Amino acid sequence: MTDRDLTGATWFKSSYSNSQNECVEVALVPGGAGVRDTKDRDGGTLTFTGTTWSAFLTTLKRG
Repeated sequence: MTDRDLTGATWFKSSYSNSQNECVEVALVPGGAGVRDTKDRDGGTLTFTGTTWSAFLTTLKRG
């Protein structure tokens, strides 16, 4: 995990998430990604390097 400047980042959530806002949001930024809780956007953000984020997505796709 690393600190990233997420100022002005565009946040999105999965098209599979429900309308109850019980999900996470992701912001892709140069060199990495940020993840936060939709219900508590000011509660903190996890940040990841591009390599770590890519490995995470690859693992998810494999099931």
